[in-house]
Amino acid sequence: MAGTNGKQKTARDMILSMGVIVLVAGFVYLFIPHDDSPRDPKAVDYRVELLTARRAASYPVAAPEGLTDSWKATSVRYQGDDFDAWHLGFHDPEGEYVAVEQSTQRRPVFLDEATQGARETGKTEKIAGRTWTRYEGGRYDALVLEGTKGSTTVVTGTASFAQLTKMAEALKAE
Repeated sequence: MAGTNGKQKTARDMILSMGVIVLVAGFVYLFIPHDDSPRDPKAVDYRVELLTARRAASYPVAAPEGLTDSWKATSVRYQGDDFDAWHLGFHDPEGEYVAVEQSTQRRPVFLDEATQGARETGKTEKIAGRTWTRYEGGRYDALVLEGTKGSTTVVTGTASFAQLTKMAEALKAE
């Protein structure tokens, strides 16, 4: 009989210890300040990478001109060893993501990667005198520039087609 009393004490002690831990954790959570609000994305300066990409790429590299300051560039990279891949990511004024993607990679493979699996809708539109095809997907929507040889240009992201169109209108390629 002495053995069962010891097991009951051990179980009771464990339950009491867990109760104390839960109380302390609750106290910490309630009284230690924490900020759950979304943070503004850190803006990056992409001018140096843009100049490098324009010198090195085998196609005219596109970047926006004339967008308001409420468009924040948040990511940039050029990978010359990886299909001359150009990426320029932005947060638009509504807080959504918009990216310019260009590459010499095979078009179907590149479009699937750049648009996160979005599919062609068959709809085209003229934006700044160029023809763009709409793609819609579960995660990203996209506009794909038509009529380019040797590379593919995509404006993609979580933003609305209106915001994607604003980015496409602002693109200048050199």
